[in-house]
Amino acid sequence: MKLITTKTEFENRIVSLDILRGFAILGILIMNIVSFSMVSANYSNPIAEGSIEGIDKLAFIFGELFANQKFISLFSILFGASILLLSQKSEERRESAAKRHYIRNLWLLLFGLAHAYGLWYGDILVSYALCSVWLFLFRQKSSRNLFLFSGLFFLTCFCLTYLLGISLPYWPEEYLQEVRAGWQPSVEVISAEKKAYLGSWLEQLPHRIKSSRELQSSVFVMGSSWYITGLMLLGMALFKSKVITAEKSVRFYKMMLLFGLGIGLIFSTVGLIKNFENGWSYQYSVFQGGLYNSLGSIPMALGYIGLVMLITKGKHLQLFRKWIAPIGQMALSNYLLQSIIASFLFYGYGFALFGKVNRTELWLFILMIWIIQISYSRWWMNHFKYGPFEWLWRSLSYGRIQALKK
Repeated sequence: MKLITTKTEFENRIVSLDILRGFAILGILIMNIVSFSMVSANYSNPIAEGSIEGIDKLAFIFGELFANQKFISLFSILFGASILLLSQKSEERRESAAKRHYIRNLWLLLFGLAHAYGLWYGDILVSYALCSVWLFLFRQKSSRNLFLFSGLFFLTCFCLTYLLGISLPYWPEEYLQEVRAGWQPSVEVISAEKKAYLGSWLEQLPHRIKSSRELQSSVFVMGSSWYITGLMLLGMALFKSKVITAEKSVRFYKMMLLFGLGIGLIFSTVGLIKNFENGWSYQYSVFQGGLYNSLGSIPMALGYIGLVMLITKGKHLQLFRKWIAPIGQMALSNYLLQSIIASFLFYGYGFALFGKVNRTELWLFILMIWIIQISYSRWWMNHFKYGPFEWLWRSLSYGRIQALKK
């Protein structure tokens, strides 16, 4: 299968993927910054520290409908597509695609572990590196089969989540207490977490280790591995069917945008209403209550792809190519940069704003970080071939220092 036929086509495809990555990276911050700035239970439970009202409630609803799981789903789709793209490049250079893939993702795993245990427990890189082990085996499948396998992984994930939810009343009391404590922490637990993150790096470490281990073990095995694999397979299918390379018609992308956002918002809105009706209780919201948003995030991510592809094919391409594409070209660097900036803003070794900023005020920090990343990325990519972490990753993967300056 020949994916690149002309120089112009190649350039358009790269631009479309870079803009998509840039769009995803910026959007990811909307939810990730909640995790950096507040007690961890607040990420999923808006009443973890009490009722939520007024403009803060509106800020939460906006994030839940348009950002929660949507942008990380888009980012995961693009990671799946990159597996095919990089494998193709390795084969064109007559290298071993398997060797290059597994070395590259071994280093990604190490980056992720350093990120998770050294900076922020919400890291996604470890999950990506682990899922890439079996994702590579699907690269020769047809787009039709990739869509089918993607659906099977999603179905498995949703079934496991539903079964966990209905089995909750039969869990041993010690496990139920752990679920309750994570969803609706006591005053003592909240106080201890705030004290830790307002303290030194070493004082934060025990909470970060505990949370990272949980996300990388039980949560990964029973939920996220299935969901992420489904998304990556979907990305491979979309790449092979030329959807995310801006090669479909304008009408196709308009329909993709309309149906994706429409269906996604319906699922996410119904889930939000049901969670509020059930008082965000752990018995309902931890498992069943989250299914609606997980289901809705897939078509929402597809709707966002439709939107970006329309931009890529429209008259504003050069504007987005100039300002958003550079963010996507150095997606790893910008993902890690968000963690570096946010940890310095909110943790004790920086400005120590942890637990002191509400959801509405967080938007000031989101906009500030966006401005920094947009400006910095454009400047950097005007002078260098790769982002700083991309350069390091590439150099380690190839076992030799790569040229950095243009």
